Amino acid sequence: MLFKSLEFKNCYGQKVKVIEIPVLEIGNTYRFMLDFRLQAYLSKIMTKSSPNQIYSFREHLKTVLKWTDYERIFQLDILKHNA
Repeated sequence: MLFKSLEFKNCYGQKVKVIEIPVLEIGNTYRFMLDFRLQAYLSKIMTKSSPNQIYSFREHLKTVLKWTDYERIFQLDILKHNA
């Protein structure tokens, strides 16, 4: 999977970086949902008066998505019998 990062300055002039943003194909059914979640996440970060310097979008998705949707987006391969 391909990831991208986004770096910007908030309204207070602090540099903020959002990492681990998944890049999905044009025809993927989860693309619109991720775009919407990313926009909401960025607006949430922008309103904080003292944000962190680095945020992980992947970690945020773990908390807000159903686990089945999260697995389909990131296509986690689970090893069987610790192989």
